[in-house]
Amino acid sequence: MLDRDLSILSFNERVLSWASRDGVPLLERLRYLGIVSSNLDEFFEVRYEPHANGLHGSKADSNSDEDHVVTRQARALVDKQYALYNNALLPALKRRGIRLLSHSDRDHAQKQWVHTYFQKEVRPLLMPVGLDPAHPFPQVANKSLNFIVHLGEAVQRKRKAKETEIAIVRIPRSLPRYIRLPENLSKSGQNYVSISSVVRAHLAELFPDRQVLQFSQFRVTRRSDLAVDEDDIENLRTALRRGLQVRNYGQAVRLEVSAGCSSKLAEFLLQQFGLPQQALFRVNGPVNLVRLMQLIDMVDDPKLLFAPYKPSMPAVLQRHGSILQALKHEDVLIHQPFESFDTVLAFLRECVNDPQVRAIKQTIYRTGSDPTMLKLLQEAVRRGIEVTAVVELKARFDEETNINWAERLEAVGVQVVYGVVGLKTHAKMLLVTRQEGRTLKRYGHLSTGNYNPRTARLYTDISHLTADPVITADMDRVFLYLANPSRAPRLSKLLMAPERLHPAMVKYIRLCADTAERGQDARIVAKMNSLTDPALIQELMAASARGVLIDLIVRGACMLPVGIPGKTDRIRVRSVIGRFLEHSRVFYFRAGPQEQLYLSSADWMSRNMFRRVEVSWPVEDPAARRKIIDECLLAYMHDGQDAWEMDGQGHYANVRDALRGHSAQQALMLRYASR
Repeated sequence: MLDRDLSILSFNERVLSWASRDGVPLLERLRYLGIVSSNLDEFFEVRYEPHANGLHGSKADSNSDEDHVVTRQARALVDKQYALYNNALLPALKRRGIRLLSHSDRDHAQKQWVHTYFQKEVRPLLMPVGLDPAHPFPQVANKSLNFIVHLGEAVQRKRKAKETEIAIVRIPRSLPRYIRLPENLSKSGQNYVSISSVVRAHLAELFPDRQVLQFSQFRVTRRSDLAVDEDDIENLRTALRRGLQVRNYGQAVRLEVSAGCSSKLAEFLLQQFGLPQQALFRVNGPVNLVRLMQLIDMVDDPKLLFAPYKPSMPAVLQRHGSILQALKHEDVLIHQPFESFDTVLAFLRECVNDPQVRAIKQTIYRTGSDPTMLKLLQEAVRRGIEVTAVVELKARFDEETNINWAERLEAVGVQVVYGVVGLKTHAKMLLVTRQEGRTLKRYGHLSTGNYNPRTARLYTDISHLTADPVITADMDRVFLYLANPSRAPRLSKLLMAPERLHPAMVKYIRLCADTAERGQDARIVAKMNSLTDPALIQELMAASARGVLIDLIVRGACMLPVGIPGKTDRIRVRSVIGRFLEHSRVFYFRAGPQEQLYLSSADWMSRNMFRRVEVSWPVEDPAARRKIIDECLLAYMHDGQDAWEMDGQGHYANVRDALRGHSAQQALMLRYASR
């Protein structure tokens, strides 16, 4: 676990480096700073497992060396975040006339306006709790903003009862985290105040008869996995709904406080949450940098953002017009976001409106809040099409959205199923059955990414539309398995986890190794998000030792050590961090004259290979193969701007060459913009 955790933190170091680049638009730098904070939140919520009993136990038990290494690296990353925020981004925003005003920065008129705002909009929603035997420490929700206040004696003592020393003020999530001051109070530019500075400036008004001696913001991060025993429940959806109600109050794993928080208040909070000292993070600024991303939508200055990018439509559709007609002649490959995900929506829309379409089957993992696809599936039912939706209710942090989707689909007659007990359905598939004369013909969509229109504009993924009768027949067998799981289906071209995908990857790696040992050319190039599966790592190392040249383009965690003489000195590991989040999974194997090229929904992680239903499929069309090799592999192998290379110690160095290097993403944007 230590290597995995450090590798995840290393990835976030690279993302933070992107936020530090002067050439990146200012608000985009702020966005990436928030992304790192969001990633860290998720790391502590679901990835990080302190040594003692899987979670923080007694202070004596939880002080393992591994815990200290991880928290020390995480703390160093947090310190870099706040240094960037305070020393670079805030001054840069100020130079552009965008100011985040603290109480001491505000003039008299601004203070009056903020005071009025506090009285009208904030104070009615606050309920300070003074701690005593009748008022225990309140429930504090995961990642919520709170204040702890140390109170002095009453200004005018009226009774001899023991007075409360500590009070907690919870800030409701309904309050905006940043407020823009009116233009008449902003002499030039745009002025904002944070909700924390508004509350901090008026804490004394919440305790009118007491002295406020000390105070601090604080935020606690809690474990957020929804653990349900699928073998011991009657209704998964109901069980998950119950779990969602208590998710915000799981076991505490991290405590963030202001840098100036007194030791007394910090120790008090650690004791209340049952946390050791190493779980304490002191931050020099707001305790939640994720909320800064709200400013991006509030600031009125388009020059501080990336220029809008309009993806192109695949050229094949311009030749045929109808997507169904195009698929009768050739496959359609969409490289998102350089080409538009709207093509997939157009395919589904065309099928919904086609009177010859008899059935639509789709997996739903992360769809986001955009209702377009939901409405299309509902309309399909209304038009008499048989619709089946495999909804993965356990998609982390999307459980509530997916439950709502399932209920709304069921309400109009969609057959909703939840896949295989004990496995997450992570495969991305859409299958359409159409009546053509006396026969039924299938058309399929397979993807390395989700059916989410918003993230399809931000993530690089491959969508593959095909009428290949063998692949679509395999897809139908997978859908039957998901709806009525028994024995795993026999598939001809698709590789499905957890049964065949891992053994197939091992087989192809070994084939390359055998070929290299015979003195023939052997090559492996794999692009993915994470490489942590021990067996696949060992196979790659063995293949390298036997002479295979291996390039790995791994955006995030990679636990394969490079540069070991005689073992991994023929392996190069690259990570590309750019404007878009690299998300496509592409696996290329060359053993002499034999070449295999697969796309997949799965990373090379044990959870993907053994605890999920995943699919990987071959790309056989020569033009499609050339496109993927050129755009997804070669372009990234030669990236000289956004790429990082791992050294023998597991550290990454940016290969940026301002004179000769190119950015793969920028080059692809230019290529598709010119079409």
